[in-house]
Parts: sequence; C-alpha cells; structure tokens
Amino acid sequence: MEKLNEGDVLELVIDYLATKGFTQAEQALRKERSGNAALPCQTKNFAHEPRSRLEGLLEKSHVAHMFGTANKRRRTNLDAALLAEEKPAAAAAVADGDAQPEETPATMTMATQITSYNPCKDDPYGASSMPIYQVSTFAQPSATTFGEYDYSRSGNPTRAALEKQICELEEGHKGFAFSSGMAALSAVTRLVKPGQEIILNDDSYGGTYRLLSKVAARNHVIVRYVDMSGPQGPANLSAAISDNTRLIMLESPTNPMQRILDIRAISTIAHAHNAIVELGADIVVHSATKFISGHSDCMAGVVVVKDRALAEQVYFFQNAEGTGLSPFDSWLLLRGVKTMHIRVERQQDNALAVANFLSAHPQVTHVYYTGLPSHPGHDLHMSQASGGGSVICFRTGSLPFSQHIVTHTKLFKITVSFGSVNSLISLPGAMSHASIPAEVRAAREFPEDLIRISVGIESADDLIGDLRRAMAGYGVAAAAAAKATPAVEVGGSGGGGSAAQA
Repeated sequence: MEKLNEGDVLELVIDYLATKGFTQAEQALRKERSGNAALPCQTKNFAHEPRSRLEGLLEKSHVAHMFGTANKRRRTNLDAALLAEEKPAAAAAVADGDAQPEETPATMTMATQITSYNPCKDDPYGASSMPIYQVSTFAQPSATTFGEYDYSRSGNPTRAALEKQICELEEGHKGFAFSSGMAALSAVTRLVKPGQEIILNDDSYGGTYRLLSKVAARNHVIVRYVDMSGPQGPANLSAAISDNTRLIMLESPTNPMQRILDIRAISTIAHAHNAIVELGADIVVHSATKFISGHSDCMAGVVVVKDRALAEQVYFFQNAEGTGLSPFDSWLLLRGVKTMHIRVERQQDNALAVANFLSAHPQVTHVYYTGLPSHPGHDLHMSQASGGGSVICFRTGSLPFSQHIVTHTKLFKITVSFGSVNSLISLPGAMSHASIPAEVRAAREFPEDLIRISVGIESADDLIGDLRRAMAGYGVAAAAAAKATPAVEVGGSGGGGSAAQA
C-alpha cells in the first residue's frame, strides 16, 4: 500500500466524505484545513457513485480480501450498514447541540411534504430555494478523482433536486426529469425490445398514439389497443395479454373521454404475465408541463420507477439520448410544485361547480367528469385518487355549436396543453387528437363535437358566466348568418329553374 503523509491522509478523508455525500463533515474539515468557505451543497446524483481515492487504496489492501471490492459490496447490505453508522458520526462532528429527530416524509401530509422540501439545507449562503446550476460541465478534482457531476446531460444538481422530490412524492425508488412528457414516455417505451408487445388503452392522448404507431412500431415493437376501462376492462386485458407483452400503458381517467381503469386489477393481471405496468405499479409518468408546473411556462416530463433495475435502464436511455431536463426548467418545476396542492384543490372545487352548471344546461347533451356522482366510474376513481381533477369534457350534439363555444369564450384560452392556473379550452378532434386518423377516431366512436376544458383558479362564477354567454350567443350568431346569406338561383338549361336559400 502506498505511503502517505498526514496531509495526504486528511485530503483522502475529505475526498471520501465528499463522494459519500457527508457534506457537513466534509465542509467542516475543509474549513479547518484552509479557512475557506464551504462549497455549495450538492444533491446526490444517481448517475455516478464515484469511488474515492481512499476506497481505491483500500481495495488494494487486505480490506479488499476481507470484504470484497466496492462494486461487490454494493450488491450486499454492507454499504447500508456502514453508512448508517457513519452518517450520525459525521453529523455529530459539526453539531452545535443535541440532535433532534427529523420528521420524515412518511409522517407528513403531502401538502406539507411539498412545501417544506429543502434540497439545499446545507448551502453555506442560506439559499431559500435551490440554486440554478446553469452549467454544461463541471471541473474535476484531478485526473483520477471525479466529483458528483461531470456533464449536465448525465446529471445536474438542480435537476437531481427535482428528481429526488418527485421520487419522494411518488414513494418510488428513483425519479427522472425529462425535456417533455413525450420524451419521458419515449424512454419508457425503450424498455420494450423488438418483437415484444405494448398494450395501450384505446382511449389515449393523440401524441401517445403517434409515438407508438409511428415510432415504436418502426422499431418492430408490436402495439395493441385494448379498452381496459370500466368493469369489463380487466377481462378485456386478460383476453389480450400474452407472454410476449412487456409493457401495459394506461391513463385513468382516460384522455379525453374520462373513462376509469381499475389500476389494481390491471396490475395484478400484468404481473401474472411478468409485464410492467406504466402508472402506479412499476412506472409512473407525468407530463410535468401541466399541473406540476402549473403556469404554462415550461415543458417537462417525469418518470418514477419502483426498483433499481428499471432505474438503471431508464437512466441509460435518458443519458444516452440526451433527454434530461435543463437546469432552468428544473428550477421552474421546483418552484411550481410548491403551490401544486393549493392550486389543484382550488381547481377541483371550481371544476365541480362548472360541471354541475353544464349538467343542468339544456343545450349540453353529455358531461364527462369523474367528480360527479353520476359518472359511472366515480366510486372506483375516488378509491384510487384524491379528487375529481379539473378537466371536464362535454358535448353539445352539434359540431358548429361546439366550435362556436370554443371560439367565443373570453376567459378560457384555446390551447392544446392543460393544467395551468388559468382556464383553458380545446376541441380535441381538431387539436390534441388530430394525429389519430379520422377513420380510427370513427371506429372508436370519437365524438367530434366534444369540448374539453381545464378549469383554473379564477372565480367559478366568472367561468360559468363566460360559458353561459358563449352558449347563448350561438343562436344569435346563427340567425344573423342565415339572414346575411343571399338567395342563390339554381337553374338548368332550357329556361326551367328553381330558387333555393343557401
């Protein structure tokens, strides 16, 4: 083993503490040695589990013969036991008084968990929110010693802070932040090899249909569309699933028809066939552009997985394809998620009021909203969710009437993406689901007059008034259009003819 002087040993100890994430102890030793300010805090990055110089030396010594190499120890419980012993000791080195037990996320409500999350509590400058590490690359200590991060494509402290929070909220093993919801979904489809099968619920977002039918299928992945909603849904899945099925993709409520899927029953069927369930069982995917952000100012997607093997695969594709979220957008999500609980709570209250108004309106033929007790999937939805959400779909029985409503509301902005604090409206057949071929929509009985709204945090009375005025104006506009249309003479040769109103 190489000979070291006292300074070398101290440097090795500091390096070891840094690579193991013992930030406070590392900073204390650095300050003791040089009197310089401690480095800004870092959030542990999944991509790297760097080996310190001290570990490298130990592996060359008799310790390696006793316990095996670091890679081997990571496959045992030894590291966890050592860390459990070292962490309290490191914290005690800089403690000013008796340590108080910290409240864990499991003992807090989600509202408190969201707002109290502090990814940079050890920041030497006392930053009240996570700093933006707007850098592409990170300097390394030496040619043979590597820090937590090297390149922002592979990992960035701001993104890691977001990924850790999302993972805690979903109670998963590891979280990942992507440049968009579709980038997140694409990474999940990479888990499926050519010749294997994906089953997707047949009422799904148009972008998902495009990804599977045009991209995954090009990679020789088999895609099947199955109605997994309602009481018959699990039976439909049982009839369709096979040993070749690798991934089951579902969304509940569905988009746009608000059908409800029994996630527990579907997970049971999937696991019996060794298939992965995307949503709530093995993998959770969010388009964070929507409610997590909540302000229509960034585009992002997140994935949370339940075990290490899946985490390693998802990270590989995120890193290899460069789809990780930028530091600034990661910071925007960290800011947005702090108010998510109160935003969604207000939006759900408003949505229920708007849904009740639409249900009672004589010109509305159907209302699809899981928060209404009359919804056929209401009870199942409430057993696997904490509210009805804030997205409502309704029909008028007339495509021109629906087009008029979408065009003439004043408070509802016409957009293709939802989930903002302000209310939004769309005509799915012409917008979010236009990528689904017309013949496929017709075969699925997709209603072209369907209107979809995302209810914001405005006054519910103002939103209802806006919809009421837009609906009332249709009769006036239609009458005016008919009156302005001139008579058109339709005649044949030979002098005979007739007149008709166009």
